[in-house]
Amino acid sequence: MDITYYDHGTPAERWERAGMFFDAKDYTAAARVLGALVEEVPEQTGPRLLLARAYYHSAQLRRAEAELRVIVERDPVEHYARLMLGRTLQRQGRDDEAQPHLRIAAALGGEFDDA
Repeated sequence: MDITYYDHGTPAERWERAGMFFDAKDYTAAARVLGALVEEVPEQTGPRLLLARAYYHSAQLRRAEAELRVIVERDPVEHYARLMLGRTLQRQGRDDEAQPHLRIAAALGGEFDDA
């Protein structure tokens, strides 16, 4: 296997590199680094959530949805993953599927309807 710039270094170095790409709004490069990192440490939420965000911002919505569903399945009260999943579904025109996730995210964030 050839090692490229994207997958060179320790997991911590790659995490930092992915963050730099993400901060520079190079979401495709961030996703490339994070995809390999998530494969290496699939149990960690942080890299998977940042990967989902990179996919979302680079309009890879099905991929973002898949990563977010893994997070929500493992941790149903992960507020930000719920919110992102709802927004990802909305962006795909799937409002009916999005609403339960957005309601749960709002409740987890302390936002309650007065109705």
